[in-house]
Amino acid sequence: MNPVELPTLPAPTVAATPTPSISRERYEELAGRVRLLSWLSLAWMTVEGVVAIVAGIAASSIALIGFGLDSGIEGVASVIIIWRFTGARLFSHAAEQRAQKLVAVQFFLLAPYVGFESVKALIGGEHADVSWIGIALAVGSVILMPMLGIAKERLADQLGSAATKGEGRQNMLCAYLAAALLVGLLGNAVVGAWWLDPLVGLLIAAVAVREGVEAWRGEGCCVSSPLDGAGFADDACEDECCT
Repeated sequence: MNPVELPTLPAPTVAATPTPSISRERYEELAGRVRLLSWLSLAWMTVEGVVAIVAGIAASSIALIGFGLDSGIEGVASVIIIWRFTGARLFSHAAEQRAQKLVAVQFFLLAPYVGFESVKALIGGEHADVSWIGIALAVGSVILMPMLGIAKERLADQLGSAATKGEGRQNMLCAYLAAALLVGLLGNAVVGAWWLDPLVGLLIAAVAVREGVEAWRGEGCCVSSPLDGAGFADDACEDECCT
């Protein structure tokens, strides 16, 4: 008995997913929102950095000083993003790449100093004084920074901007570190747990390195092009994630 041959069915076709794109006008609108958020971040970081460093020096708190230095670095990141989305650089992929790397470098600038000073404080048994100003500052950052960070990361996904994503991560990092700083400062103030301060400093250094690596690699590059998916106006996107 001959086997029955079944008809061969054609393989199902899967429609290619189109590359997300947005109009030039929408891109400019979103870029304007990013600039505004970065200006707000810069204003807060300036105040936060100055107050934290002054209060940290007064209290001999390496965690508070490290937090202030982190604020300064985040302020530089905000300036980079403002630069990135201003003038002819608005549609430049080359400017996006430069901004992405510059934002990542800011993380690496922070880690060595804070890590060294934290280890020195732990070994030497240096006790930080109570800083109620630092506690109030940490509370403010815990409230404000997540709002800025989440807003920037959402805009970054729409713009396809790894640089903006990196700045948003810095804001979220600031919120996490502010929470850790708050625990350390309160622990020192309430129960005299002086060792929490340098431990928080080490945490700041470690997280900064990790976030720097992730920011350097970048996320979401040209996922949304204002010019029919063909890349930015001034220079085409040639990254492997853009093909």
